[in-house]
Amino acid sequence: MEGETLKGHLDLLLLAVVRQETMHGYRVIEALRERSRGAFDLAEGTVYPALHRLERAGLLESAWATGEGRRRRVYSLTRRGESKLAEQQQLWKQFARGMNSVLQGVMG
Repeated sequence: MEGETLKGHLDLLLLAVVRQETMHGYRVIEALRERSRGAFDLAEGTVYPALHRLERAGLLESAWATGEGRRRRVYSLTRRGESKLAEQQQLWKQFARGMNSVLQGVMG
């Protein structure tokens, strides 16, 4: 799933994944794929620009780390990111409840 389906939800997904642990960009992609059971298999060209945008917004911070003989930029959630994540999770729960209420009659 990508493109229009994720529009407006990518930030929430990335913040939720990075909240679990500090990780480099490719690990974010892997974790998102694993935790969604393959539903969100996103391209680097989608994820990296979003990570940089979230960092510029002060929701993520990054630092250089060396591991496995490679130097990588790793991302972690800021306090502001934690607050934004909590706010977005609450909005998502309200949205999902409303959608379920409407769709139950249709999908029965």
